[in-house]
Amino acid sequence: MQIRDLPYADPGVPDARSGPRFLLWLGRNQLRGQLKALGWGLLHHLSVGGLPVGAGLAVQAVVDRSGARLALAGGLIAVLGLGIAVGDTMLHRTAITNWITAAARLQQLLARKTAELGSALTRRVAAGEVVAVSTGDVEKIGWFVEAVSRFLAAACAIVLICAGLLWYLPSLGLVVAIGVPVLALAVLPLLPRATQRADVQRDKAGKATELASDTVAGLRVLRGIGGEELFLGRYRAASQEVRKAAVRSARMWSLISAVQVLLPGIMLITVVWYGANLALDGRIDPGQLVTVYSAVTLLIFPLGQFEEIAMAYSFSRPSAKRAARVLALERTSFEAERGGLADARPTGDLYDPATGLRVPAGLLTAVVCGDPDAAGRLAERLGGHAAEEEKSPSVLLGGVALDDLPLDAARASVLVQDKDPVLLSGTLDELLDVPSSGAVDPAKALAAAQCGDVLDALVQASVDGTGDPMRSRITERGRSLSGGQRQRLALARSLVTDPEVLVLDEPTSAVDSHTEARIAEGVKALRTGRTTVVFASSPLLLDHADRVVFVHDGAATAAGSHRELVRDNGEYRAVVTRETEQEQLIEESA
Repeated sequence: MQIRDLPYADPGVPDARSGPRFLLWLGRNQLRGQLKALGWGLLHHLSVGGLPVGAGLAVQAVVDRSGARLALAGGLIAVLGLGIAVGDTMLHRTAITNWITAAARLQQLLARKTAELGSALTRRVAAGEVVAVSTGDVEKIGWFVEAVSRFLAAACAIVLICAGLLWYLPSLGLVVAIGVPVLALAVLPLLPRATQRADVQRDKAGKATELASDTVAGLRVLRGIGGEELFLGRYRAASQEVRKAAVRSARMWSLISAVQVLLPGIMLITVVWYGANLALDGRIDPGQLVTVYSAVTLLIFPLGQFEEIAMAYSFSRPSAKRAARVLALERTSFEAERGGLADARPTGDLYDPATGLRVPAGLLTAVVCGDPDAAGRLAERLGGHAAEEEKSPSVLLGGVALDDLPLDAARASVLVQDKDPVLLSGTLDELLDVPSSGAVDPAKALAAAQCGDVLDALVQASVDGTGDPMRSRITERGRSLSGGQRQRLALARSLVTDPEVLVLDEPTSAVDSHTEARIAEGVKALRTGRTTVVFASSPLLLDHADRVVFVHDGAATAAGSHRELVRDNGEYRAVVTRETEQEQLIEESA
């Protein structure tokens, strides 16, 4: 797989049972790239390892005053230099390719899982953890995947070089063969503590990221209540905790690095001292001593790969664990694919067994809940996105359970727009270019959502001078627009999709009453013959509904027109008119 071939047509089905299993699966799926990096790495390391042979031959040729052997040694060194240049260049190229392709595969898997779970993802996993997995964790996992092949190349090269030294000069080669495994394994006792400290650092960093995400998301509210300093103080404290944990982790890794420098130095001194004595005794030639000394010196580089692979695994293991936890989340068991419902598009009444709420097909039904949070949970459940902790039975559409439908069929049948819809950056035309039935024109949707002033604002803010609002750009999350304008654009986008059932959670909470009334009329006219559910408590909107259902304490307790419920149901009247309990008692006594 080359970078130019990205993205993957199919990133595959990951083994998300654990972090190590996921890393193993990721490595197996890049076996070809790993073998390429291994081959180029062997060429590089063996070429480097061959330099001492050339240097030793050259020194011995000078001692023996042999010009032919000196020329031969020079030619060998030139060939080895070419091997080093080619091997190092191609190793770097293939290693980076492995890194990027592994990261791209993981990002595609995360994007697919996000699309599958929808808004349920952030209810099952903290927002900060999702951010960490999709940013820093992707990089760490990619690092480990590409480091594996470089480590294997270095390990193979070390074994071959030690074997060559044993054959070339057994007396000194034995010292090297014994010392190298000691050097490679010396840091193992330090790794558990280093890994533990690194895990603590990442946990604290994840919490700080989550706190920052929550603060930014609620910044406008915080400013309204004067809570910026409070949350700023919390983030400062959290960031200091991250700094202290990072320093403690760095101390342990610096100790490991020091050991990796100290022990090879000791071995080098030992080899030189022993070899010098052998040379003085006439048991070895000066060229042989230079060869072994140079080989030991150059072995320090491949030995550094042991430290890097330890660090890479230490950092990637918790990252892979988090990624596997996200990728292991499932919406349903998709029993529908085995039950012949793979292509089903059910129609009919929408029914929630948990609350007894029934939404007749083809009507505009308003749902009133005294608890806004309960309303949000019910709206999500109607779309088949029930929270993981909820054990209630699935919502039925035309008698068919949404949980028994494949994801695509369920999404095409029921669309939920929550209280805080997100507008992606891009042009208005791109915003409204969503999967749809094609029955609703974007212009009609914008008109029904009363977006006339929004279009004017986009034209005025446009820098291209075309005067076409559809080509005007919307900033990230629509930050250049007011809350009501963003809400109406999101409503227009939902209307364009034209699903069988459209669920709107407080779609007009940020607009004025006059605009709200016109939106209610426009939505009702545009959705004629389609099932629409609106969660609201505004009398202006409720008065336009064909039917109103009152949900109290988790159950649908009353249904009828808005005016009938206001007249006959005191609890309903208290919610929609903001009537206090004392006022209710006075009215009942009168």
